[in-house]
Amino acid sequence: MMDFAPLLQPDRGQPARTITLLTPKGFADWLARQPVATRALATAHRFTAKPDTHLVVPQDGEVAVIAGVAEASSPWALAKLSETLPEGQYRLDGAEVGANALGWLLGQYRFTRYRKGDDNGPRVLLTRDVAHRDEVIRLAAATAQVRDLVNTGAGDLGPAELEAEVEALARTHHAQIMVTGGETLARDYPMIHAVGQAATRERAPRLIELHWGDPAHPRIAIVGKGVCFDTGGLDIKPSAGMRLMKKDMGGAAHALALAGLVMAAKLPVRLHLLIPAVENAISGPAFRPGDVLKTRKGLTVENTNTDAEGRLILGDALTRAGEEKPELILDFATLTGAARVALGPDLPPLFTDDETLAADLLAAAASEDDPVWRMPLWDGYDDMLKSDIADMVNAPDGGFAGAITAALFLRRFVPKDTAWAHLDVFAWRPSGKPGRPKGGDAYALRAAFAMLKGRYSGR
Repeated sequence: MMDFAPLLQPDRGQPARTITLLTPKGFADWLARQPVATRALATAHRFTAKPDTHLVVPQDGEVAVIAGVAEASSPWALAKLSETLPEGQYRLDGAEVGANALGWLLGQYRFTRYRKGDDNGPRVLLTRDVAHRDEVIRLAAATAQVRDLVNTGAGDLGPAELEAEVEALARTHHAQIMVTGGETLARDYPMIHAVGQAATRERAPRLIELHWGDPAHPRIAIVGKGVCFDTGGLDIKPSAGMRLMKKDMGGAAHALALAGLVMAAKLPVRLHLLIPAVENAISGPAFRPGDVLKTRKGLTVENTNTDAEGRLILGDALTRAGEEKPELILDFATLTGAARVALGPDLPPLFTDDETLAADLLAAAASEDDPVWRMPLWDGYDDMLKSDIADMVNAPDGGFAGAITAALFLRRFVPKDTAWAHLDVFAWRPSGKPGRPKGGDAYALRAAFAMLKGRYSGR
């Protein structure tokens, strides 16, 4: 994983090039106060402080950078600069780094597992806010971890490799890990087993659990969908739909990264991380359309679509999470294409019946510039899950309200007295933006962590 610490260093007055941030609205006033040579240079380059543009100007025998931004304090204000400026040390003119630090770090993120990165040297930003430095480095590292995991090809990241990631996290934070597989999985977590049973022995399904923290502290559970590759099963996806299914473990990547943030911050909680890890493969033992599946909760599910497998494995994992009687459950899943149709790739739907939890998550999303959008758990659509032969179906006919009915399916496996939120994340950026390259990405991760900090750090 990329080490971001060298890119954000304490400011002790060492030599550095100055960066001045300007909005287009404030550009004219700034320009009027500049020497003739600087005004001429801006005119010659047609520089108007348009966001994500910059101008290099002479200053005291060195050079300074004038950068156009939409707003001066934003996670992404410095991202384009950190991608394009030459190697060296920089500091902001007359301002603390603050929220800008995240984009500076992530603008230098590169996924280099399969090819070399660029040859540009590090761009170092100096900060006086040393206390904030450690946390923003952790946030950047958690985001990069999600990106790395999602970007990794499925041939190199199956259930066993996902288990190894959780083991590494457990070692770092002295947590306990438990993995359930084989006959025990088939007996105790029948839906996880059913979805993953067609994979090869090396990629066998499993439930990965991590426990951390003082048992006397409030219990919380974080659950992540870990479908390491999704063919669609016997309801096979077309090739275009299967192309990106290495990212179908994106929910697990988010859950793992969030758990790491919680432990690194030493929040006073008893944490339970659950990742059902499977490959939805096709072979003789593959589960079939029309099969009636048992569940850990005791309900029966008529499988109407083998490509609606994520909610199945989450159902068993959510049941297990509820058995520990947590006061809060969060789940992340790359669950439905319907969520993308409704809200696009950048805006994850948030589903919860708990008004306080909804308000806390929405407030955290706004403060962190990490948006989510609340969608309804509409009781009127619950009848769509009816089956003629079982307690419920996994995917209603017709395709209406697909993200909502998937969330309603999950709700049936959550204890009624437990605060629960479901985030249907895409985990992929179809086109790049400064600090956010095309490929795997984290959505609502910073918002969820900010919400947890707000709830628990003051206890």
